[in-house]
Amino acid sequence: MEGCRWATAGTLLLTSLVLSSRTARSEEDRDSLWDAWGSWSECSRTCGGGASYSLRRCLSSKTCEGRNIRYRTCSNVDCPPEAGDFRAQQCSAHNDVKYQGQFYEWLPVSNDPDNPCSLKCQAKGTTLVVELAPKVLDGTRCYTESLDMCISGLCQIVGCDRQLGSTVKEDNCGVCNGDGSTCRLVRGQYKSQLSASKLDDTVVAIPYGSRHVRLVLKGPDHLYLETKTLQGVKGENSLSSTGSFLMDNSSIDFQKFPDKEILRISGPLTADFTVKIRYAGAADSSVQFIFYQPIIHRWRETDFFPCSASCGGGYQLTSAECFDLRSNRVVADQYCHYYPENIKPKPKLQECNLDPCPARWESTPWTACSSSCGGGIQSRSVSCVEEDIQGHISPVEEWKCMYTPKMPVVQPCNIFDCPKWLAQEWSPCTVSCGQGLRYRVVLCIDHRGMHTGGCSPKTKPHIKEECIIPTPCYKPKEKLPVEAKLPWYKQAQELEEGAVVSEEPSFIPEAWSACSVTCGVGSQMRLVKCQVLLSFSQSVADLPIDECEGPKPVSQQACYSGPCSGEATEYNPEETDLLYGSLQEFDELYDWEYEGFTQCSESCGGGVQEAVVTCLNKQTRDTADEMLCVSSRRPPQLLKACNLEPCPPRWEIGKWSTCSLTCGVGLQTRDVFCSHLLSRETNETVILADELCYKPKPSLVQACNRFDCPPSWYPTEWQECSQTCGGGVQKRDTLCKQRLADGSFSELPKTFCSAPRPVSQQACKTEDCPNEWLLSDWTQCSVSCGEGTQTRNAICRKMLKTGGSIIINSSLCPPLPFSSLVRPCALATCARHSRPAHKQSPHIMAVKKVYIQTRKQKKLHFIVGGYAYLLPKTSIVLRCPARRFRKSMITWEKDDKRLISSAHITIAPYGYMKIHHLKPSDTGTYTCTAGPVQEYFVIKLIGSNKKLIAGQPAGIREEEAMKKASINEALRTQEKHLNGILFNRSKAEKRGHLADRSSRYDDIVSRLLQHRGWPGEDLESWEAQESMERNASSKEDQSQEYSLPFTMVTEQKRLDDIIRNLSQQPEELKDVYTEQLVVQLAHEVFKSPLEHQESVLKAPRRRIDSTSVEYPFHKHVSGFASSLRTSSAEALLPTSVDLANGSRRPARKPAILRKISAAQQLSASEVVTHLGQTVVLASGTLSVLLHCEAVGNPKPTISWAKNGEEVKYNDRMLLQPDDSLQILAPVEADVGFYACNASNALGSDSVSIAVTLAGKPLIKSSRATVINTELPTVTVDIGSTVKTIKRANVTISCQVAGVPEAEVTWFKNKVKLHSAHQLHDGSLLIANVSLSDQGLYSCKAANLRGEVTESTQLLVLEPPQPLSQLEDLTAVLSTTGTTIPSVLTSTSGTKMTISPGSSVLIGCAVNGHPTPNITWLFAGEPLNLKHHVLAAGHILQVLNVSDALEGEFSCLAENEAGSLTQKTSLTIQEYQWSVDKLMACSASCGHKGVQLPQLRCLLDGTEVNTSHCKEKPKPALQPIPCNRRDCPSRWMVTSWSSCTRSCGGGVQTRRVTCQRLTAKGNSVPMSNDACAQGSKHPVDTQNCNRQPCVEWVASSWGQCNGPCIGPRLAVQHRQIFCQTKDGISVSSDQCSALPRPLSTQNCWTEVCGVHWRVSLWTVCTATCGNYGFQSRRVECVHIHTNKPVLDHYCSWRPRPANWQRCNITPCENMECRDTTRYCEKVKQLKLCQLTQFKSRCCGTCGKA
Repeated sequence: MEGCRWATAGTLLLTSLVLSSRTARSEEDRDSLWDAWGSWSECSRTCGGGASYSLRRCLSSKTCEGRNIRYRTCSNVDCPPEAGDFRAQQCSAHNDVKYQGQFYEWLPVSNDPDNPCSLKCQAKGTTLVVELAPKVLDGTRCYTESLDMCISGLCQIVGCDRQLGSTVKEDNCGVCNGDGSTCRLVRGQYKSQLSASKLDDTVVAIPYGSRHVRLVLKGPDHLYLETKTLQGVKGENSLSSTGSFLMDNSSIDFQKFPDKEILRISGPLTADFTVKIRYAGAADSSVQFIFYQPIIHRWRETDFFPCSASCGGGYQLTSAECFDLRSNRVVADQYCHYYPENIKPKPKLQECNLDPCPARWESTPWTACSSSCGGGIQSRSVSCVEEDIQGHISPVEEWKCMYTPKMPVVQPCNIFDCPKWLAQEWSPCTVSCGQGLRYRVVLCIDHRGMHTGGCSPKTKPHIKEECIIPTPCYKPKEKLPVEAKLPWYKQAQELEEGAVVSEEPSFIPEAWSACSVTCGVGSQMRLVKCQVLLSFSQSVADLPIDECEGPKPVSQQACYSGPCSGEATEYNPEETDLLYGSLQEFDELYDWEYEGFTQCSESCGGGVQEAVVTCLNKQTRDTADEMLCVSSRRPPQLLKACNLEPCPPRWEIGKWSTCSLTCGVGLQTRDVFCSHLLSRETNETVILADELCYKPKPSLVQACNRFDCPPSWYPTEWQECSQTCGGGVQKRDTLCKQRLADGSFSELPKTFCSAPRPVSQQACKTEDCPNEWLLSDWTQCSVSCGEGTQTRNAICRKMLKTGGSIIINSSLCPPLPFSSLVRPCALATCARHSRPAHKQSPHIMAVKKVYIQTRKQKKLHFIVGGYAYLLPKTSIVLRCPARRFRKSMITWEKDDKRLISSAHITIAPYGYMKIHHLKPSDTGTYTCTAGPVQEYFVIKLIGSNKKLIAGQPAGIREEEAMKKASINEALRTQEKHLNGILFNRSKAEKRGHLADRSSRYDDIVSRLLQHRGWPGEDLESWEAQESMERNASSKEDQSQEYSLPFTMVTEQKRLDDIIRNLSQQPEELKDVYTEQLVVQLAHEVFKSPLEHQESVLKAPRRRIDSTSVEYPFHKHVSGFASSLRTSSAEALLPTSVDLANGSRRPARKPAILRKISAAQQLSASEVVTHLGQTVVLASGTLSVLLHCEAVGNPKPTISWAKNGEEVKYNDRMLLQPDDSLQILAPVEADVGFYACNASNALGSDSVSIAVTLAGKPLIKSSRATVINTELPTVTVDIGSTVKTIKRANVTISCQVAGVPEAEVTWFKNKVKLHSAHQLHDGSLLIANVSLSDQGLYSCKAANLRGEVTESTQLLVLEPPQPLSQLEDLTAVLSTTGTTIPSVLTSTSGTKMTISPGSSVLIGCAVNGHPTPNITWLFAGEPLNLKHHVLAAGHILQVLNVSDALEGEFSCLAENEAGSLTQKTSLTIQEYQWSVDKLMACSASCGHKGVQLPQLRCLLDGTEVNTSHCKEKPKPALQPIPCNRRDCPSRWMVTSWSSCTRSCGGGVQTRRVTCQRLTAKGNSVPMSNDACAQGSKHPVDTQNCNRQPCVEWVASSWGQCNGPCIGPRLAVQHRQIFCQTKDGISVSSDQCSALPRPLSTQNCWTEVCGVHWRVSLWTVCTATCGNYGFQSRRVECVHIHTNKPVLDHYCSWRPRPANWQRCNITPCENMECRDTTRYCEKVKQLKLCQLTQFKSRCCGTCGKA
């Protein structure tokens, strides 16, 4: 049936494709003709990606336009590993069907390029391949490595998003449509370090999740793998043979070749792989590897947090958390910050719970209880309310709240018994005979048996009564009972803690204030409040005074602070009686009594209580002012122990930290730990585990500063720099944002931010770039078909930090391989002509020479391929000798323009052309083309004064020339690889290079023409020649120079060698060297007419220092190299005579000529080379000759050194007559760097050459020690020790030789250095040296032949520097005491004065590197006095200083970098005390005036600081009385009394009297008139406390409608405001001194009577395995109605889980049953024969 179904669908598809080709109708017609799409069919696969289709009908008899079927992907979940390949399942379905009469086991044939959607299978074990079905089932992959799927026999594109027609691809990290930011590319190279002693090594560790792994091993060694899964399971694979295999579920492809191995793993890796290498041979191996490593820590956006409101509209936020992909858990944020690719997602905000809140019951607060104890009632009102989305609450009908029960409106309260008095036993009588007193303790006890307040004072039993002892006393009977004495006071006290706040309103007095006066009688105040304890919040509230019952404790009392000085004698008994009344009256009316105890000083662990003693009115029992009781009768202090039980563990809480943010919700933290007090005496505590503290742990974190921040600028991260070096810019955005009180950000317009905007652009990478090659574009291929070459030019460029660039010498850039400038190219195969196969392509026989015309000639003949410098008006014939090409087909061009015959130019059909009478417009490049080949000829004209005529070739446009000039000028000097590749280029490229080369020859040719010895006439301009030739007779042409040839000829290769050698010479030698080469070149081109040359060059002979020296110009030399030996160089280039003008040459310091020619192998056993090269000694080398040629005036002396030491000549080491060094029969001991040193009186020069064995690397080293104390730059060879000052630039030269070329690596303290410090010649530059640059620098040179390392120690010198202070001196003074005088030396000199016989400490505050050595001197001589040197010489202690030591002490600090002298001068003088003046009198009158003598410290009669005399004994000082006389009368005032009112305006008073102090110290009262004469009477009354009386006022409690915080428990609020007693509201600040009432309290509400209700778990989705789970319903319901309510009502209690895993047991050994729901599909596809399906579908497959 399924086959029929798909066949029908395919037919419909084909039909629709045919129909769709008809004429298109309008969109409206097209849509109206079709019926609606049908439902989607069942998926063709249950996993791995299948297809589903939908059909529609055509409703018209006409033809409908469009398709009647559409497809989509489905079941896009990966199949289990045991499912196998879908195509293989379809092949295996034919195993039980005979093919050609025989059964086969069929295997799939995948990736058929012609028809990927047909079912082709191969019979196992045979080569038989059969198409078993024309198309595979829908959903089958077209190709094994692709997601594209076959649908109805056609391959359809499927993107990584599993959608049909999608072109979305996975990035390198395996993320669909990703940007590659979740992984990073890792590439590297491993060089084998294996040996017979080290048989294996780790190449690279590739972590879990990596992709696209590729390793290539080259060499004899062998790769193998080790793995470790995330669960710790290890594995190993030896990779013994080529093939593909699985390792920890990762597919591995391995290829093994004789000389290399290739390992590929597409990934992602399911374990950590370690690639290792095993030793297999002596040769070294290398491994190149590349893979993409996942970033395992990534940001993951969280789900939205719970809504801020359960209904009526709220908001919710997301956050981001750092997720570890390996451990599958959340980790700290800093793990994600480590990767710059990770960008933290911004929080998202959305509205939530927008449904209006349901109606609810709202109640007013309970009224006060009708009784404070013994049982009462309280009531409240309850109403039904609704809250709209704006938060407004309005009452509604009660039926809307019927889903919850209405709250009760009346409840009982205070049902406990009222407190009552409880009297204790009486004490024994206070006397042993007669009448006495006895006492008892009376307590107020509440219903819990606790001591409390609240009992009525009127019903309190008395605590004292008389008692009679029957024993008679033998003394008169006392009239009154005797007051109790100790110890009975201790028994007679009442434990009434009036200061403890209870749930009943009570008076709470605070502590008394200090007495209002410091002497005499004053008053003191205290505050008495009416307070109540609120049980629900355990806080104290203030109540109006009238709320408290019983008498209010007194708030004011008198106090006496002792007699005032000088006044006690003036008080008379009358005044005392007025103040206190009669003592007898007090004794009768007032008495002391114990009134309970204070609160225990400790809540546990043992504390004390003190008995409270009060003064009582005996009649009213009210508390009275203590001044009314006789102080001498006050009972003694009484203490008792309390709360003796040990303290339980408790929480110790630290202070909150400062807020992490100043606004926008920050965090505060504090320390909280559980501790236990062991002993209160020692205050010893121990820290315990948190579980041992019973109370809930206080919070460690709290929010703070929860308010909006002001808008401000928030810059984003800087973008990457636009350049990696050479000066770039980086940008960022700055946004105006406001951090809100919930922690989120709100983006605002830029005008909201007033502060200056942060910069959005800055400079970056401002260091200079390393030198680099700038390459031109590749030229066109040198051929139009077949194989050719392409070339390009290079210039050495340095990008500066300013952003500009400069062109520099090519030697400063790293070596450029030849392949970088030339590459092969291949075009279409050339068309074959119908000629015999042995025919070859055309060929032009070019002649590569340079021609210079020396005298006029009518006609000259040339062959293409060369350059001609000709005289004007000469006619030339230019031939193009072509082989295998018809001469009549040859074409000619000039500067890329086709030439045709004219009056001036003749193009002959025989392969030549003729130019009549050359003129400047004829200069240019002429091209001869013979089929596919071309050759060129360049013509330039020689003008008057033997100078070249600069003419623009007529064939090149001016603007084109300008365009080419810019790049050609820069590239002109970079022609290293020109020779040999020039004539394999495109037409335009070749012309450009010819122009370049000819311009380079121009300089040499011009110098030849200008040379004094060059033959020829003084040519005038060609126009002048033309007129002269017209007027001259033919006889005049017969000149003496006609014996010379018409043209001088030289090889192009000769000029190329000259140009190449010149480019390698130092700038200061180029002119000298050019002159020498031109002389030599002139000598070569004029070999034959020697007589003429001699006659011309006899003039330059001169006498030098009265000695005749001749310089024969025509000396015969063989070859370019030998012409530059010292002897011939001097012959050709005199050091004191100029060949050109005959003047004396200036003196010149030596310069050694550098050469670039490689070592010449004259024979198999002899090597000849020049300086700057590397000589490799082979086993057959018998002789090495090292050339050294130098110029200078006077003539330099040549010497040779090996590795820095002078060469010792012997029978093997020979110095040749031309100063060359020859080594015969070289051995390994001869390996090293040989330096040629040239010196004269003006200076020296040195160049090295390396001689190495078998190509092994060699480093030129030194063992010298270089000390630099002043130069800004120092350069040393590796191996030496460098000691230099700071901020110098140190260059460590590492000259390396070796074949092949060695790679140089630098290390500092064995750590590899960054290449930025390294110069291109292998040297290391350490710029601006500091102390941090000290260390061991190593240079390692390595090539395939071996490696070698040399090291240099860098030490930084710092000359001694003065310091502003000396810590050692401070330390010495702290131990010896500061009594010893001390002084610091300085460079300018300090001074110190001390007394004889004392000691002194002199400090020398200097530092330097290395630490300076300090020498102490006195008067410039070493010390010979008694002294100690402390602190490593920094401190000099001189003992028992005498007058002989007066003078200059100095310290000399020295180290390798320099020295420093500091000094101080000691002066010996004695300090002494002086008593010669009296201080002013201490009083102007009275009896206390005295004068003290003034004590001064003098030094030579001059007053100095008294600290100098502190060691001297002070003289005794006697005070002298003065001004002992009666004082005039004056007013005396007491302190102001307390204000009569605390607010609203009161009055204060004081007493004012007139008194006179006598000379004896007595104070005598005087009449007011006596004082009024001298001063005005002071005021004795003033206003006070005028501020208005204010109080806190609270509104009634609001409805109990806050968020639920517990069972039936919510929160209610009320408003608190400050107002005056008159009811006028004022600012809350005016009430800030008063305790503020609570504005929030807990309340009971039935709305919060809710709980979580859970249903039963559903049946598990699997009976075994790892994938079973079950769920249940969890909802919040009301306790009484069981109706569901919104979840937020239950949020105070954790929500139970609503799903869990189940039946997680192995499926083995189970009965035969199905364990997956897809078994019917397995049976339908006939997959039961496969083991993996048979086991999971045991029940279904068993029935089949």
